[in-house]
Amino acid sequence: MAFLDYYKILGINQNATEQEIKKAYRKQARKYHPDVNPNDPEAQRKFQEINEANEVLSNPENRKKYDQYGKDWKHADDIERAKQQQQYQRQAGQQDFGGFGGEASGYSDFFESMFGGGRGGFGRSAQFKGQDYNASLQINLTDVYTSQKQTLTVNGKNIRLTIPAGVEDGQTIKIKGYGGEGVGGGPKGDLYITFKINNNTKFKRDKADLHHTVTLDLYTAVLGGDITVDTFKSKVKLKVKPGTQNNTKVKLKGKGFPKYKKEDTFGDFYITYQVTIPEKLSAKEKELFEELAKLQTS
Repeated sequence: MAFLDYYKILGINQNATEQEIKKAYRKQARKYHPDVNPNDPEAQRKFQEINEANEVLSNPENRKKYDQYGKDWKHADDIERAKQQQQYQRQAGQQDFGGFGGEASGYSDFFESMFGGGRGGFGRSAQFKGQDYNASLQINLTDVYTSQKQTLTVNGKNIRLTIPAGVEDGQTIKIKGYGGEGVGGGPKGDLYITFKINNNTKFKRDKADLHHTVTLDLYTAVLGGDITVDTFKSKVKLKVKPGTQNNTKVKLKGKGFPKYKKEDTFGDFYITYQVTIPEKLSAKEKELFEELAKLQTS
């Protein structure tokens, strides 16, 4: 996978100050933000790269590692330890074993894991897993009611993935082997995708449960009756009991959202009745209410 030049992505040079990095990030983020470029895969790819570059360069310690090791900056500490251990073992081998052909019984566990240990182990290169990549994907709530396939562009590479129904806002999934190239023949890193779910519905989501407020007129609340209510995918007829109070809750079992990676399993749908009081009464209505009030006190 191609190396990402974070300085080039933000449009700055390697001597840029923290303020210049912050200013450049804000400028680029505004330009390529998904809200400004809806349904533009190229802009989304740029926005992801800009965020990645800022996360590294705005942290002085990470920036120092990046400047020295480039795409392998996350493994900087391991590489330094491996170099020191290799130097130590090389010197020890020359003093104690008379060269590289002896039995290196004094190898540390770390050295054996990095360089293979045993005979001839000194000539091997350290192997490290490649850098993990992070990306975000914005999607509407209506789009994750069923499983679907999408193509995500990360670091210039198109990745076809299946988004399971029921994925939640802020949830992160791992795609193994789609990160940076390994070091010294090591395995590739992984890709972590965090979902940003835009609730484009009138329902409130709580994991797999859905909540909705339904307005009831006073007469239906008092006398009862039949109403039709929208659920996520259909309309449902409900019978309102006479004397229904304000904020009464009704549960529709299995009418909620799909449960993540649980096929044909759904949460529940909760309805809260909001009883409205008529604001303008006709003379006749007012008279009838007054009669009702007298009946209540008699």
